[in-house]
Amino acid sequence: MISDPKRVWKTARNKDTSRNKLANKHFKSPLQIDHTESLYMSNQQTELLRFTTAGSVDDGKSTLIGRLLYDSKSIFEDQYEQIKQTSERRGEEGVNLALLTDGLKSEREQGITIDVAYRYFATPKRKFIIADTPGHIQYTRNMVTGASTANVALILVDARHGIIEQTRRHAIIASLLQIPHVVLCVNKMDLVDYAEENFENIREEFSQFASKLDVVDIEFIPISALKGDNVVNKSDQMDWYHGGTLMHYLENVHIGSDHNLIDSRFPVQYVIRPYSDEYHDYRGYAGRMAGGVLKKGDKVMLLPSGFTSTISKIDSYDGEVEKAFPPMSVTVLLEDDLDLSRGDMIIRENNTPEISQDVEVMLCWFNSSPIREKGKYVLLHTSQDVRCLVKEVRYKLDINTLHRNMDDKSIGMNDIARVVLRTTKPIFFDSYRRNRHTGSVILIDESTNETVGAGMII
Repeated sequence: MISDPKRVWKTARNKDTSRNKLANKHFKSPLQIDHTESLYMSNQQTELLRFTTAGSVDDGKSTLIGRLLYDSKSIFEDQYEQIKQTSERRGEEGVNLALLTDGLKSEREQGITIDVAYRYFATPKRKFIIADTPGHIQYTRNMVTGASTANVALILVDARHGIIEQTRRHAIIASLLQIPHVVLCVNKMDLVDYAEENFENIREEFSQFASKLDVVDIEFIPISALKGDNVVNKSDQMDWYHGGTLMHYLENVHIGSDHNLIDSRFPVQYVIRPYSDEYHDYRGYAGRMAGGVLKKGDKVMLLPSGFTSTISKIDSYDGEVEKAFPPMSVTVLLEDDLDLSRGDMIIRENNTPEISQDVEVMLCWFNSSPIREKGKYVLLHTSQDVRCLVKEVRYKLDINTLHRNMDDKSIGMNDIARVVLRTTKPIFFDSYRRNRHTGSVILIDESTNETVGAGMII
């Protein structure tokens, strides 16, 4: 029997993580890393930036992250010795820094990234959570996983090969996921003798392509992850480049306005009701702030009932707080005893989300089996899961030209399409452009429990 609300609150977060076992074991939902992130944030008061890597195979994503960790002195000596010995055993010249993130045996054998690898490090200015994502086309779903909560996307391009199809695919996904900041890292500049012409050609080509996308902030940095040029330390080989290093960008890019602090959204994950004399009347609603700001004394509305109440208290893992904002995980207590359970939402009066059973999404399809029109799936949205039906496939997006193919409605693995879903009960959502948390959905195959798609609500 659990009698302490603080322990119950912690248990609630752990229970919410276990709920995601419904998804494919290779797909790590953002909900599964909330607990780690919350602890990481509570231990330090500096600002947290999440960034993800993207790019084709062998563009150097894992090497870049290894270089960031090594040059910023964010790895232990025994870790370095381990990868040094592994590199020597494999007959490699020098130390292969990519081994810092490629942890799976099959990744090290093939020299590729398969699953998303999360790494944590900090500098005096900021804390960082890195999502190292795969470049192979069959692992595009893992790239979506790592990018879904990122503030910055690092898209790597091989200076020898320039912009390729997978570069465009990842740029489109970054645009669909509304990642606020994109950095195009032109890697392996050492293999083209640090030529400015190669860098400028790639910058011009990508700029023309990105003009068709919904990407606001794009930065271009020429680097060599292997040699360390312009990663943490300024390069002596590229005196023609007058911008800052990648680390300087990550430490100084403005992310304070990345969260929606206007529309208050608090999806309830768990109802905390201790059974003890000490907390006899305690009834709290635990969850993670998805948008806006909630303060003690605020008048709020409960969905779907529409009843109103007032916030009497806000508890966090570290004690009572006066206000809550994204991405804080808190427990909200109300003055009135009202029926509120998992999947419901606390909002401000006169600022309601969309409430509907028909949801139109841009869907990234992950499964080898094509989408079934009129097929039934489980839809995960914030803290609730409902059954849904694929009502209509509007069009498929051509990732090279961005043209809408209205004739071909067959949606296979890694295709991106505009789809209308019909849910068994109304859900409370915003457009993805307005709120990334309340505007995203995940589709699960009922028969296999595999994660088959991720969607951004239009």
